[in-house]
Amino acid sequence: MIELMILGFLAEGPLHGYELRRKMAQLHGYARTFSDGTVYPAINRLVASGALAREMHPGHGAAQKGILRLTETGRERLRGLLRDADGYDITDTGRYFVVLAFLSQLPDPEERRAVLRRRLDFLDQPASFFYDGAHPLRAKEIEDPYRHGMLVIAKATSRAERAWLREQLDISTERHRP
Repeated sequence: MIELMILGFLAEGPLHGYELRRKMAQLHGYARTFSDGTVYPAINRLVASGALAREMHPGHGAAQKGILRLTETGRERLRGLLRDADGYDITDTGRYFVVLAFLSQLPDPEERRAVLRRRLDFLDQPASFFYDGAHPLRAKEIEDPYRHGMLVIAKATSRAERAWLREQLDISTERHRP
């Protein structure tokens, strides 16, 4: 996800490393911060692979500032990551939101639709945070008020997301009621 965020934000235009890190933190939320020890090695790997170009410019005093720019190789890498998003990139909400944040960078509408379709297919599967064996428990089956609340919130969120996905995919909700 770090690589996807780096490539995605730089697809929108060149940035200084600290600006990039700030945008990444804002997108991913306060609960999952990124340290310099995580972000800068990823940037260095992308520079070494040719996905990013680093241009040095004068900064304050003797320090120079590096501006990062996406290369065509990086743009193709970004498109591949978006096009191939599957597994945890679809099932984990945080990871999926990162994919969704940059999905407009994928120029082919059918490839974007395929990613959205994978998410909708996942959301249409019965699931829960709590199970009785292989049976997913529903909110009405949970006595603990906080666990019950988790399921009520998750159901409302899932319903709203499925409605949005069907709208984006131009799918009638009458045909896909879980």
